[in-house]
Amino acid sequence: MFFSVVIPTYNRLPILQKCLRALENQAYSAAVTGLEVVLVDDGSTDGTVEWLATHQGAFPHLRIYQQDHQGPAAARNLGVEQARGEIIVFIDSDLVVTDSFLAAHATALIANSQKSDRIFTYGRVVNTCNFEHPTTEPYKITDFSAAYFATGNVAIARHWLIEAGLFDPQFQLYGWEDLELGVRLKKLGLKLIKCPAAVGYHWHPPFSLEQIPALIDQEKQRGRMGVVFYQKHPTWSVKMMIQMTILHRILWGILSLRGQLNERTMAHFLQWLINRGQSQLALEISRIFLNWYNVQAVQQYWASREHT
Repeated sequence: MFFSVVIPTYNRLPILQKCLRALENQAYSAAVTGLEVVLVDDGSTDGTVEWLATHQGAFPHLRIYQQDHQGPAAARNLGVEQARGEIIVFIDSDLVVTDSFLAAHATALIANSQKSDRIFTYGRVVNTCNFEHPTTEPYKITDFSAAYFATGNVAIARHWLIEAGLFDPQFQLYGWEDLELGVRLKKLGLKLIKCPAAVGYHWHPPFSLEQIPALIDQEKQRGRMGVVFYQKHPTWSVKMMIQMTILHRILWGILSLRGQLNERTMAHFLQWLINRGQSQLALEISRIFLNWYNVQAVQQYWASREHT
């Protein structure tokens, strides 16, 4: 198998460096006949392209493409269109993989292709805020994902992506572009094969109060893109995914006291947790009001679309 690892990136240079180095350190198996890393820079302003230009020799498998800032859906489409490999591996630019990552995907694909070629493999993603040694993070129950198709760590034959129609570039903001493509792949009869041996470590900085405005904006974007998702696939399952039901409004309304528990009223408690080394717990608790912002954004954007 010839693998094309497609990576969209936007202003993530420090962790991107670790991501690319890990891909250059793969321990190949007989099943992996070749590798290219197709990096699509989505209009970064942090010196990503300039740094890569001066360090090209360190990444012999790397091919770089650039586009104006259009979002990850358009970036991944460009990567797939330019890819030479028969198998596309999607990861994000803040993911650091183990040296057996590609070999594990290849082994799982070959083992299951004898039954059907309508398959793709989904590796394990472990969240970590350990920048120096991300791959030392243990797997946690909060790392579990029930997603059918998520681009954090997935390998799929290129021709299935082409047949499904690639990612919808309408998804220019945060969220849902991969799950929406997953709906179309499922209609083609593709089966998800879990591949826990293909491990990637998803790095994010330790939670701090300074991140909250960006996280709130992210939830509002996710709400808007959720409505786009539902308009394309107006089903109950999509409604549940994007939290567009009365049940979600009641749940998060109760938990957040209809928004009275928010970034202002909970700031002292969250900072108290952070000061005691419980930044991850503080982040999980902040999801109470973050989800309320998301549910509100879904309803507001849905109402605006209904009247246009």
